[in-house]
Amino acid sequence: MGNYTAPTAIVREDVILGRDSKVWHFCNIYGCKIGDNSQVGSYSEVKSGVVIGDNCRIQPYVFIPEGTHIGNNVFIGPRVTFLNDKFPTARKAIEGTWTLDSVVVEDDVTLGGNVTINPGVKIGRGSFIGAGSVVTRDVPEYSVAWGNPARVHGDARTEPYTSKLKSERAKA
Repeated sequence: MGNYTAPTAIVREDVILGRDSKVWHFCNIYGCKIGDNSQVGSYSEVKSGVVIGDNCRIQPYVFIPEGTHIGNNVFIGPRVTFLNDKFPTARKAIEGTWTLDSVVVEDDVTLGGNVTINPGVKIGRGSFIGAGSVVTRDVPEYSVAWGNPARVHGDARTEPYTSKLKSERAKA
């Protein structure tokens, strides 16, 4: 099918859009890199310097600010918000003196709807973050975490999580 950019999306010329990737309606996409076969849902905003890997699915109303790095095969639920400054003020934003504190999301991560990820957080490979969670600290690889603040409640490689993944794969 090739790349697709909705006619209502604003995608700056300095955006690198990978093969077979799609940007849906009313998105604002600035100087970032989006990998192959990835999709950005309607009403999302992706700022300059963001890197999004291959085979990612970003649902509607997602905000991804400067300095965020998203790995491959990442699912980002609707209304997920990434943050990149621990102490934001209007003055620092206007003057450009704020401190960038990047977020890293490793490969094969799932973020449920309405998750908020605080500045400087790293979410480890294969982790699942439950809907509505507020991630305030690093999440180890293959963690299942939820809550406010998000806490680890399980390992994605163990029951009951593996049987849920097997049943999803069987449906595919």
